Amino acid sequence: MNVLAVNLLFSTLVFWIAARIYLFPKLPDLRPQAVLLPILLLHSFRHLGLMFLTPGATYAGIPRQFAYPAALGDLIAALLALAAIAAVLRNVRSARRLVWIFNVEGTLDLIAAITLATIYRADAHMGPAYWIPAFWVPALLVTHYIVFVVLVKHWTGTERTEEKA
Repeated sequence: MNVLAVNLLFSTLVFWIAARIYLFPKLPDLRPQAVLLPILLLHSFRHLGLMFLTPGATYAGIPRQFAYPAALGDLIAALLALAAIAAVLRNVRSARRLVWIFNVEGTLDLIAAITLATIYRADAHMGPAYWIPAFWVPALLVTHYIVFVVLVKHWTGTERTEEKA
């Protein structure tokens, strides 16, 4: 049994249940900005994926084919999240586009990292960084889904972030 896969699935389920209970019922009443900013702030911490490149944070022998794409993809997602925060806060015209770019890149990065970790059995070398895929990745997956829902259903693009009450 792959314990990491079980941890990833269970943690994703728990985050999904929390979103269904606490966020989704209120989503139609919230401004996109009120939902997106905390999520973007959370994703701004994805620079922590650089731990996969840090001796001591992982065990020796972590597959480079996993570590480098995962770390760099997370860093790019963090930088895009910061750019999207600035755009959403300033209520600029490009804010929605930047959030889309962040969300697509961030989601694809997570899918690629999960796939590469599975192919190269990176779980055996995670060491102290194990908490990233066991806890952090599930939260990121669920929040990416929430952002897609906001972008498609609640932020039409014809309005600015502060115009929806």
